[in-house]
Amino acid sequence: MSARWGGRIGSVVAAAVLAACGGGGDDGAATPARGALVASARLAQVSAAQIDTGTTASGLMGLAGAAQCGVDVRLVDYQSVDPSGKSVRGSEGVLVPTGTAAACTGNRPVLLYAHGTSTAKAKNMADVENDTEAKLLMAMYAAQGFIVVAPNYQGYESSTASFHPYLNAESQAVDMIDGLRAALTDVKRAGGVQPSGKLLVSGYSQGGHVAMATQKVLERDHASEFTVTALGAMSGPYNLVGLTDAAVAGTVNAGATLFVPLLLTSYQKSYGDIYTRMSDVAQSPYAATLEGLLPSTSSVTDLMAAGKLPADATFTALWGTGGLLTDAFRAGYTTSNFRAALQRNTLLDWTPVAPAALCGGANDPTVFWSVNAPVAQAAFASRGKTVPAWNLEAAPATTDATYPVYAAFAQAKTRTAQAAVSAGATDGGAAAVQSAYHGTLVPPFCTTLVRGYFQQVLALGG
Repeated sequence: MSARWGGRIGSVVAAAVLAACGGGGDDGAATPARGALVASARLAQVSAAQIDTGTTASGLMGLAGAAQCGVDVRLVDYQSVDPSGKSVRGSEGVLVPTGTAAACTGNRPVLLYAHGTSTAKAKNMADVENDTEAKLLMAMYAAQGFIVVAPNYQGYESSTASFHPYLNAESQAVDMIDGLRAALTDVKRAGGVQPSGKLLVSGYSQGGHVAMATQKVLERDHASEFTVTALGAMSGPYNLVGLTDAAVAGTVNAGATLFVPLLLTSYQKSYGDIYTRMSDVAQSPYAATLEGLLPSTSSVTDLMAAGKLPADATFTALWGTGGLLTDAFRAGYTTSNFRAALQRNTLLDWTPVAPAALCGGANDPTVFWSVNAPVAQAAFASRGKTVPAWNLEAAPATTDATYPVYAAFAQAKTRTAQAAVSAGATDGGAAAVQSAYHGTLVPPFCTTLVRGYFQQVLALGG
């Protein structure tokens, strides 16, 4: 057993199991087909009591609710293709409900989930002990009776891809769909609960974009294989070109100095025409190492210390002295191939078939609400599709069933601000709230609203 299968979460219960469909491809055997299950292992069995202990300690219990099920945590390897069509392997976390309660037996709905941007190459959605996003999914979905399939994306964990096709809508959708195929094969083979045929798609931040792209490709190309039940996309850059236009115009989003290296590498390796040399777009010394820098085995702090990223805690230093990008690149942006690639991956030109909903917060400093969710909502409405867009800053009437979620979000912001003031902040805690907003504050509350939406759709026979 290789090291990657062991020592992750508690005790490893099962050894890696090679799939029966084609072999591994490393010994001269034929490459497995797209979506083939290559290997799988059960990493841990987490009890409902253990999940409740965790959500109580983190304060998530009020949103997640008491766990109805225990969860089997599985790590699955699957076959896919990169943007050029080259065969690559990916990995994913698969969280399977267990137990005797009605919600934990029989045929269960499947949540296909796309995670947010990570700079860490080791990102693993099967690591429910250490990964906060995986832990949230376990409590909110798997412990409530949903089978969760969460690909790690190409370029992460044990993926054999040479780069991460960041916000490449078509490529990331293909990867998600291949991961879904392999996960369903694994769940069916393992016995226990089985997929019901109800397919819910969700994701946060980068994953919001990936989730929407996945619904688009599923409904366009795979309607005979899968039927999407509903989409719940959260805080995603659906209007990718509009968000970047705002940054180039001067309103730089928090995190831009991390997102841009991922985008430049992704689009250069996907399309081949973004730059001739990295120094065409990036300033020295960053140009020397920027291509393929992220995701990394080094921390962002270490990359800054090594002079590979601007030493800017706000991650907004795109331009000017010490900035990441050249003034020439900025001046030529409007007619550049980079902007054309952003437009190509903007998700405003299609219409969902299945029910869809959006969620986020209007004060998000990372993925600006105003140029994304309302713009996507209006685009869909122009073609006759009504898609709700829930803004956590705009609470409904107190009589609305979802009002407590909005109220709890406001309270979480207040607590964050108060903690900062207690620690010496002199701005009333505003900077602390802004820093925590996208990555920490919004996710559990949008996840709660989206889960409720999915439950309503399922209850109505969706």
